[in-house]
Amino acid sequence: MATYNRLCWIFILSILCVIQPFIKCVDRGNFKTCDQSGFCKRHRSIQPGRSPYYLEMSNFKIYPTRLEGVLINSQNGIMLKFDLITLKHNMIHMKITELNPIRPRFEAREALVGEPEESNLQVVSQDSEKLVVQFGPNKIILNGSPFRMDIFSNDQLVISANARGLMKFEHYRPKPNQKPTEEGEEQNEIQQQQPPVPPDEEQFKDTLWEETFKGHTDSKPNGPSSVGMDFSFIGFNHVYGIPEHADVFPLRTTKGSTDPYRLYNLDVFEYELNNPMAIYGSIPFMIAHSEMTSVGLFWLNAAETWVDVEASSSQGVVSSIVDFVKGNSQIPQQDTHWFSESGIIDTFFLLGPGPKDVMFQYAKLTGSTQLPPLFALGYHQSRWNYRDQDDVRNVDAAFDEHDIPYDVLWLDLDHTHDRKYFTWDPYKFSDPIGMLNNLTSKGRKMVTLVDPHIKRDGNYYIHKEATDKGYYVKNKENQDYEGWCWPGSSSYLDFLSPEIRDWWASKFSLDQYQGSTLSLYTWNDMNEPSVFSEPEVTMPKDVRHVGGWEHRDVHNIYGMLMVMGTYKGHLMRSNGAQRPFILTRSVFAGSQRYGAVWTGDNIADWAHLQITVPMILSLSVTGLSFSGADVGGFFRNPSPELMLRWYQAGAYQPFFRAHSHHESKRREPWLFDEEYKLLMRDAIRVRYTLLPYWYTLFFENEVSGVPPMRPLWMEFPNETQTFGMNDEYMLGSCLLVKPVLEISATSINIYFPGINEVWYDISNYKRYAGGQTVSLPVTLATIPVFQRGGTIIPKKNRIRRSSSLTYNDPYTLEIALDKSGSQANGTLYIDDFNSFQYREGNYLLLKFNFEKNVLSSKILKGPGKFKTNAWLERIIVVGLQKQPKSLTLSRKNVKSSELIFTYDENKNILTIRKPAVNMGEEWQINF
Repeated sequence: MATYNRLCWIFILSILCVIQPFIKCVDRGNFKTCDQSGFCKRHRSIQPGRSPYYLEMSNFKIYPTRLEGVLINSQNGIMLKFDLITLKHNMIHMKITELNPIRPRFEAREALVGEPEESNLQVVSQDSEKLVVQFGPNKIILNGSPFRMDIFSNDQLVISANARGLMKFEHYRPKPNQKPTEEGEEQNEIQQQQPPVPPDEEQFKDTLWEETFKGHTDSKPNGPSSVGMDFSFIGFNHVYGIPEHADVFPLRTTKGSTDPYRLYNLDVFEYELNNPMAIYGSIPFMIAHSEMTSVGLFWLNAAETWVDVEASSSQGVVSSIVDFVKGNSQIPQQDTHWFSESGIIDTFFLLGPGPKDVMFQYAKLTGSTQLPPLFALGYHQSRWNYRDQDDVRNVDAAFDEHDIPYDVLWLDLDHTHDRKYFTWDPYKFSDPIGMLNNLTSKGRKMVTLVDPHIKRDGNYYIHKEATDKGYYVKNKENQDYEGWCWPGSSSYLDFLSPEIRDWWASKFSLDQYQGSTLSLYTWNDMNEPSVFSEPEVTMPKDVRHVGGWEHRDVHNIYGMLMVMGTYKGHLMRSNGAQRPFILTRSVFAGSQRYGAVWTGDNIADWAHLQITVPMILSLSVTGLSFSGADVGGFFRNPSPELMLRWYQAGAYQPFFRAHSHHESKRREPWLFDEEYKLLMRDAIRVRYTLLPYWYTLFFENEVSGVPPMRPLWMEFPNETQTFGMNDEYMLGSCLLVKPVLEISATSINIYFPGINEVWYDISNYKRYAGGQTVSLPVTLATIPVFQRGGTIIPKKNRIRRSSSLTYNDPYTLEIALDKSGSQANGTLYIDDFNSFQYREGNYLLLKFNFEKNVLSSKILKGPGKFKTNAWLERIIVVGLQKQPKSLTLSRKNVKSSELIFTYDENKNILTIRKPAVNMGEEWQINF
């Protein structure tokens, strides 16, 4: 939902807190630039050159899977602990922290799915200048003075750390001229032992211990604590990732032209496009890709982070290791500089070598998206807000009246009683159980909003319990922190505590959340956290969490920890029987394990429609596979054409939800002219026909980490033409999607990758050769989607009211033969669509293969105890060069039978009707 800048909100509160008129208070001045951030200025001011940090080469401890050493800052003598660990699955972990800190530093371990598995290494050589380590096909060279780490994959230099000497690690120290405490003598002794302020900090001394922004002073009681390092990706022209930004997919150069990319979870009202400003989520993961290889870098730090990107050549970086570099010294290179306000340098290097390998490696670290329940992949209808339960009933009935399928209806903020979460407005929603049962009778579900800000009302049971138990984040005076959000005066639960997360989880039980059922799911919004009354519309950095951690240490992980608790609550309420569905706005690395994400409060504007593709691709390649954008734009009123094009685009994006602001006009599909309504309905229906394919892709994603929506270069890694694309993508390995994103478009240019590939328009089966760009005419009805030759896609063509009613419906196989017209394959995954029984082996994973005029279905895994009543209704074969004389179906223990078919000689399309085999059977058809 939208937020307001501080002055607008205070003005509203001064009139009447409970009124929120739609006021546009867009102001970039509400959010910091690098020049307004002390630690960003300090790190960005470092000039490339000789680093003051050196490795004590004689002090290494060598273990089977790791090295332990000491890094020393020659300017002040501060010693840092250096750990290098080699991991399974072709990864490296580098960790740098203070050797003898005066207080602990926060490590964001909750982002990891578990402790990474270690792999053996071998020290090849060691002397006073360098140490060489070999593991698998990789080599690591540690240079002592100055410190630098070079990583080779198959003898190719791919990543250099601190090659430009931009490392900076600010040590904890007592505040200069600090007044004596009760332990004054001891404190003064510690102070005398501290080294002097480094010269590079002297010019910034006014920002070391406090700084002010928009009238608020950040007290910084622990002083400067930032960390940073440069990483050069050698041999790469493109890097991607570090969402969430409303920007293009390949990351732009920032050095010298703009601010660095900022990773700081913020509620930004009507966010701007094409700039590196922070918005709702922060995923500190980057992937570099070239036609030769792919690598990834994961900077595990939950504090505010900035990342500079600069394209250059690697001549300077490799000058001292030229023996290892082959060919032209002007090798392309992407220089990046990462720096965070606190925490440690905790970095993972993912060495691919292919893009899908990097996705698998990142999933091994942070987890993958769990297989969603099938309904979550259907169409979702939302608005801020459906007025009451009669409005809900009427909207639900209108979908049936207009024969439009949907799965989930959403209720925003105003379904609650006085904006108190886990409650219902007693007048507008007096019978929530009856309302829910009306939806579930048609197989549908509901989602309600549950935010992290808790109304400070002594009669509100959540607030009373949280206050009594001490579960709120604390201010500097160790009192419950109070800020302003939708309910007015609010406090914020301290989700850093496992105890508090468990308590929060208990609130989702059916006896606690009165009026809920197992068909009610959850939307966690405003969890950056959003605080209207504070600078940058979020919690001050110097408030305190359990364990004494400052909010500055944990800010970017706060929202994920909330969703972690919500997820556990959904598991508990069904005794682990149901897969949860949760949507979150704030995300961090690892959030994919708990829920879906959307791109926040976008605008009904063509540019915002266009930016959905690169934004979702950026989320997809950083683990957040289940992502989408509000169809139609949250703010303002889309034209009928824009609304239609957004439905057509959204139907081919992972999370498919229409959502709008309460000040915008109602925009359900039937409120548009008949032509547009029917075309919107067609877009929604095509989503439902492809649910078997989507569901299979999400199963594969849980296993492999490879996202369903993926850049073309993930499937065609050698095609440089695809590396800079922002408007074209693959859906799995089978479908090429390029939505119409321009107003009044009459044609569209489409690049078909793969010189040896063939592509078929899924609407008319027209054939296009790969390796070329084609201009195609488009009408309002056109959704440019093409099936790759050599693939088999499972579909369900019977349209029901909701996906839950299709469980046993028959399947259709659409087979697009390869360029030679002789081969195709595909997979289909089936389970009970709702439970975790698939993790016990109770599912079907089928492999379809067409080769040498034989089409077969084999069971790859399963079925365990799982059985399906679904059967095969139709097979369509595209690209078959001649009509077969006969088709013979063979099955185990069943007599062979001849099948009835038709063949279109003009289009080379064979249609087999009613093979009538159960999907759980193995079979083959001889042509």
